[in-house]
Amino acid sequence: MRVLVGVKRVVDYAVKVRVAADKKAVDLANVKMSMNPFCEIAVEEAVRLKEAKKATEIIAVSIGPKAAAETIRTALAMGCDRGIHLTTDARTDQELGPNSVAKLLAKVVEEESPDAIILGKQSIDGDFGCTGAMLAEHLKIPQCTFAATIDFDAKTVERETDTGTEVVSFPSLPAVFTADLRLNEPRYATLPNIMKAKKKKIDTKAADSLGVELNEGNTVLEVFEPPPREAGIFVDDVDGLVDKLKNEAGVL
Repeated sequence: MRVLVGVKRVVDYAVKVRVAADKKAVDLANVKMSMNPFCEIAVEEAVRLKEAKKATEIIAVSIGPKAAAETIRTALAMGCDRGIHLTTDARTDQELGPNSVAKLLAKVVEEESPDAIILGKQSIDGDFGCTGAMLAEHLKIPQCTFAATIDFDAKTVERETDTGTEVVSFPSLPAVFTADLRLNEPRYATLPNIMKAKKKKIDTKAADSLGVELNEGNTVLEVFEPPPREAGIFVDDVDGLVDKLKNEAGVL
């Protein structure tokens, strides 16, 4: 089984983002970037499949600027075999939306013919959570999203839902899977593997050379920080709390 895994370069989860001066986007100048946490989970799942002798090759794909090659190298250090970098100057946090990404990934899938495509369920910059579903629709193949466990032998996936989990089956491969937090805990790349990753192959091609229309049809009008929350108040007793909730908050 050959596995294709998507990895996205995003602002590191521990960074406090700042709005740019023109209020059109988040300021990315001198900001630490890293692999999207859900993509790390997808990579880990693919590597575990290879360690279990169920996968023969893992291909890491990233779409973004030149610096996105660093994200692919991280995936290679974690255990992926080779990388594909679709280069674009479009901002992947707003200009390059999920449908454009899905169409670009569909082109890669058509060329590589993997048996399984594993993506993170969402990216922490856009939080759309729909790229995997859109990719499956473009390819007309099964999809299993928000996966907490994947059993390729039984062809079942345990999915996260708002009310718990559910187990669904997929009829056949190829199929698209998106990784949820409970799927696994990603490993840290070891120094020897980081050194080995430098020698692994990354194929680079321009995203606009694949014949895909990248215009999402959406325009960001303004980006702004949420208004600060008002300070809370103290009440003297339970009766005072009930009075506030009933007569001021109107929740009772």
